Amino acid sequence: MEYFNNNFILQGGPVMYPLLFISVLGFILFIERSLYLHKGQIGTQDFLGGIKNLVGKGRLVEALTLCEDTPGPMARIVKSALLHYGESRESIRAAIQSAAIVEIPSLERRIGTIAALARVAPLLGFLGTLVAALQVLYGLESFNGDSGLMSRYLAQALITSATGLGISIMALLAFHFLSGRVRALVQEFEWLGHEIHEFLSAEIPAKSNGEGAAKS
Repeated sequence: MEYFNNNFILQGGPVMYPLLFISVLGFILFIERSLYLHKGQIGTQDFLGGIKNLVGKGRLVEALTLCEDTPGPMARIVKSALLHYGESRESIRAAIQSAAIVEIPSLERRIGTIAALARVAPLLGFLGTLVAALQVLYGLESFNGDSGLMSRYLAQALITSATGLGISIMALLAFHFLSGRVRALVQEFEWLGHEIHEFLSAEIPAKSNGEGAAKS
């Protein structure tokens, strides 16, 4: 019985249950997004070097196979560029941009939910404080000098507010961390897209000159 009287969640009142749900949901979303973004990271320099080496040797199919075997959005962007190898610079650029536009929303998915949880948590904590205050107001006449009961409602008000603020702070930190990882990946998209575009565009004249020399 003493455990239930001293239990932090029970002391906070009924509002602690939605706060607990929000904290668990936010933690799950943070872990899922962190793992997803971590899988999107590859050795970009080595990967791009391997692609350039294969394409330079005319082994386009092997380069496409390497993209398919490499997980993450970087490989899919390079693959979209390789599928337009031999076409105009504009066509290659459009393919890279289209692939990046498709990949970016998948990186940002559910991060906005974490930001929403950060905004909702302190509101729930404030709601718990109001509930405790209302209980005090309605029970003033029945307290009869019972300071223990008054202290219990005061603790309920403080616990819910503190819990809501604590969850909000952690959710905001998680949101900014994940947003930073997304921005870093998008910058890698831009660098990788530029590099593969310049490489494949430079290969087009060389390819055309080789075909012209063969015809003559």
